Amino acid sequence: MKRHLILPLLVLWSVAALAAGTQYVMRVDGLACPYCAYGIEKKLKKIDGVEQIAVDLDKGLVIVDVAEGVRLTEPQMTRLFKDAGFTYRGMTEKPR
Repeated sequence: MKRHLILPLLVLWSVAALAAGTQYVMRVDGLACPYCAYGIEKKLKKIDGVEQIAVDLDKGLVIVDVAEGVRLTEPQMTRLFKDAGFTYRGMTEKPR
């Protein structure tokens, strides 16, 4: 009977481990087109540990999922968006 419990527990543990990390939601001014989103995505993908990026042009949001242990900072994002020609307004973070 114990063998039947091990596999499901391993699967659950694996899913939980993959979901670990942080999600950042950033407010950015100046994102007006898909080309703008592409440029930002290219810059963010250069950061080690960035796993997924989504851009909501209508709301001016950039959502970034990072691996566990990776941290994005306000000064880092201010510089990244300024260098790309956009105005960084701030971000919130939450565990995934």
